[in-house]
Order: sequence, then C-alpha cells, then structure tokens
Amino acid sequence: MGLKAVRSIVAIAAATLLALPAAAAPSTWSIDSHHSSAQFAVKHLMISTVRGQFHGITGTILWDDKDVTKSTVDVSIDTATVDTQEPNRDKDLKSENFFDVAKYPTMTFKSKKIEQAGAGKLKVTGDLTMHGVTKEVTLDVEGPTAPIKDPWGNTRVALNATATVNRQDFGAKWNAKMDGGGVVVSDNVNITIDAELVKKP
Repeated sequence: MGLKAVRSIVAIAAATLLALPAAAAPSTWSIDSHHSSAQFAVKHLMISTVRGQFHGITGTILWDDKDVTKSTVDVSIDTATVDTQEPNRDKDLKSENFFDVAKYPTMTFKSKKIEQAGAGKLKVTGDLTMHGVTKEVTLDVEGPTAPIKDPWGNTRVALNATATVNRQDFGAKWNAKMDGGGVVVSDNVNITIDAELVKKP
C-alpha cells in the first residue's frame, strides 16, 4: 500500500471520528429552592392526616447520562422552615419533642446507590440524617423530566421522590396514648420531594 493510500485512510478515519457525537459528560444540577419543597404526611389521632412541608431545600445532583449508577445526590433541608400552617404545631415540631431545630438545624440525604427502575423511574438509596441519627432510606423517583429552556436561558428538569420512614428510628419519639387505644401521632411518616433542578454551566 502506497503512502498516498495510507494518508487517505487516515484522513477518512479522522473525519469519521470527528463526525461522531461526543460522549455526554456528567452534568451538575443544583436544586432551585424557590421552586422545590419537601412535604410530609402523618396520621393524627389514628383518623386524619396532617400535612406539612419544609421550604429550605438545597442540594446538588451529579447526573451521568451514560451510566446512571455513577450519578450522585446530595440534599440538605433546613428543619427550621417546617410549616404546617398552624403556628403552635410548628413550634412543637421545632422543639425537642420532634426535630429539635436548635440542636439539629438541618437534615441531609446523601446517595449511595442509584438504579434504573423502569422507564422514567429510579431507586435512589442513601443515608438520611435527621435528629442526629443516620439511617439508610430508599427513595422512589419519577424523572428527571426531559430538559427545557426557561425564558432566561437556563436548562431545567424536575423530579418527584417519595419514601416512608419511621420517626422512632430517628429519635423523634414523643407521643401520647389515647384512652380508647392508639396514639396521637403515628410513627410512619410519608415523605414527598418535588424538586426543580437547574443545570450548572
């Protein structure tokens, strides 16, 4: 094979490689705290459901399009932002009876494993630290959505995550028994996180 033919093959190979799309690098996304919330629901007096939320949710997600198992989630919630639309109840929730926000001002979630769980669904397992106690929790996640551009040129996605935890596991043990049986506040707490994410440049 002559030198001219070799040069032609090299040129064709180089052009082919340049024409291939570059592998997507992992991207970093930050939680938009103004458009995100962490909600909870718990049974009261065994018959009704009390709902509340935390407004102060922040965090970062490292997303790997090519291998979701290499993605990571790191979320922090300001426990002092708890809001059930009832000031006296919020005061109690912030006290030593429950979140003890003076001593434990934040709760955190740091992922350890992320798995695909079907089309548009993930299972995210990680360490939830609340009230000074760390336990492993698995979040069922829908999303992230397809990315969109907002009017200011930012790329955004959204996701929804749910889990159920036992507050006793995290040291929030206050309760009172009812005369007819049962307790004032159930141990199981349903958690729902709605997060809007902004892609970092």
